[in-house]
Amino acid sequence: MSLKIELRPGERIIIGNSVITNGDSRARIFVDGEAPIMREKDILTSETANSPAKRIYLCVQLMYLGEDIAKHKELYFTLVNQFLQAAPSALTLVDAINNKILTNSLYAALKEAKALIRYEEELLRDVQSGSSSNSLSGHRPEDG
Repeated sequence: MSLKIELRPGERIIIGNSVITNGDSRARIFVDGEAPIMREKDILTSETANSPAKRIYLCVQLMYLGEDIAKHKELYFTLVNQFLQAAPSALTLVDAINNKILTNSLYAALKEAKALIRYEEELLRDVQSGSSSNSLSGHRPEDG
């Protein structure tokens, strides 16, 4: 069964090692076969990966697009260890990412990494609002 992708005018998508840019009108494409695929809205760059969780996501993204876990493994674990030192309450989320990577489910690992980004944003909101009680009083990421 083909994967159906609908693209807005000008939208970009990565399929394998190629960036495809849609023209001036909506388009529907069908993809048969196996290749890493990412929509523009899900892609981070080194410029947009401007937080620790986003850098972890970018590292997983590079694993996924390059289909090469080993090449980025050392950097990934360095980033994860730094993140967990600062936010040990994120261990459950990091474990979920790790499990997906270990089973070579890199697209699913990206989804888990998005959850880590949301959690990081929540922690920062709590700190900025002066209400750090959630992050410091046993709030767990799975509690939402």
